[in-house]
Amino acid sequence: MKKTLTFLLSLVLLVGVALAGCSSNSSAPEETTTETTETESTEPVKITVGLNGSGVPIWEYVKEKAAKEGIEIEMVEFADYVRPNMALADGDITINAFQTVSYFNAFIEEHNLDLVPIGTTIIAPMGLYSDKYTSVDEIPDGAKIAVPEEATNMGRALLLLQEAGFLKLVDGFDGNGDQSVIVENPKNIEIVPITSAQTPRVLPDVDASVINNGVAIEAGFIPVEDSIFIEDATATPYINIIAARAEDKDDPTLQKLVEIYQQDDVAEHIKEVFKNSLVPVFVPLSELEK
Repeated sequence: MKKTLTFLLSLVLLVGVALAGCSSNSSAPEETTTETTETESTEPVKITVGLNGSGVPIWEYVKEKAAKEGIEIEMVEFADYVRPNMALADGDITINAFQTVSYFNAFIEEHNLDLVPIGTTIIAPMGLYSDKYTSVDEIPDGAKIAVPEEATNMGRALLLLQEAGFLKLVDGFDGNGDQSVIVENPKNIEIVPITSAQTPRVLPDVDASVINNGVAIEAGFIPVEDSIFIEDATATPYINIIAARAEDKDDPTLQKLVEIYQQDDVAEHIKEVFKNSLVPVFVPLSELEK
């Protein structure tokens, strides 16, 4: 009887050890799989964006959205309008977003750079302001109107005055020129060219002044509220763009970034932060080519 009991106990112990061994072996692959999963990670794609100061609040918002899509944005600020394009051409930054398509086209032609627009962003509308009148209809014949004296700014100002009904310019004017492009001036308006920064300060001395968006904001104006006439989204040459090197124009990450920028909540953020002084304009690139 004792021998039988001893045999049964030994048999139970052997079965227990065997089962424990099977359990241990079957769990090993699971532990290995878990360990492998934990070590796998996807590094974010890093993009450097060249900006000037006014674009930073927009791109701070875009940066947060892009991070959720695996895109890490680094903002690089420039104090002028030359270095952002040169830095892009040299490969020091991935893209830039600070300029109108009109300025961009002139710049890359002058410097022979292989850069292209990859998306549209905003328009910073130029406006006509007056301390004396509340509408363009009130401005009398022979009035003095100040305009920025720089070629690209003056050409843009003349186009604005043409749109407001004061002037007629040569057909096909591309927005880069001076008073020589005026072919009709039925109200005998006196154009007073001055530096852009001075256009708000001369308001007491003229009947009206054409002021760039950024200069107007710095002077305390809210362009859409305080101007008596203002550009709208149809001013295609002055739509701002995101630019990249031509070789990168089809890069999926950059295309995704453009898509993120052009979402409705970004447009609302721009309007809110800039009090409607900047107008989101997300038109196809084909519109710029026209």
